[in-house]
Amino acid sequence: MEIRMISETEYTVSGVSIKNMTNQRYCIFDFESTGINHETEHITQIGAVIIENGQIREEKIFNSYIKSPKPIPEAVERFTGVYNTYLQDAPKLKDIYDEFLEFTKECVLVTHAGYEFDLPLLRNECQRNNLTMISNPCLDTKALFSYLYPEIKDIIWTDYLIKYYNIYDKDIRRHDALGDSILIGRIFLRILGEFRTRNIKDIEFIDKVLVKRFEIKPMV
Repeated sequence: MEIRMISETEYTVSGVSIKNMTNQRYCIFDFESTGINHETEHITQIGAVIIENGQIREEKIFNSYIKSPKPIPEAVERFTGVYNTYLQDAPKLKDIYDEFLEFTKECVLVTHAGYEFDLPLLRNECQRNNLTMISNPCLDTKALFSYLYPEIKDIIWTDYLIKYYNIYDKDIRRHDALGDSILIGRIFLRILGEFRTRNIKDIEFIDKVLVKRFEIKPMV
């Protein structure tokens, strides 16, 4: 897989290849962090859930706060609902990372905006902590939707997909890593349904898929 940033507002994705997509085991994951700059911020929560046989297995979850080397700013606390007090007794990333890797074993990873945030954030954290970067194939709901609908020029926010697919989210705590993982899972299942409707059995980005980057807005 190749992700190429072509401007401040767009990037392309190519080389994605998932065969027999309906028979795969998926791990939907999400991170919360101290901020939105993946180069300087740190993970504060990891959430993940498994999809097997077309169903979200909510009994198979991974959820942990992560002790950060820097405090969470007040604006980020208010936005995410993750407070510094939650991290006081939390493990450091290096102490729980192997458990997360084990949870994702033999899974295709799925996230939202992961190509532009979650994966670069994790890569930087791995470099800081001398950890091995996760190597599972990874899908991003933004890129998948852009593959299906290249004519849509909007930025594909989570809320955009919730509205587009009429996803129920009233039972989920938003901006919580586990809650957002479950929500991304619901979106992903609807996207898989569209692939099946089009009689597409394999996910393959042979040509570059153009994706709009999210806009970084300061939190105050």
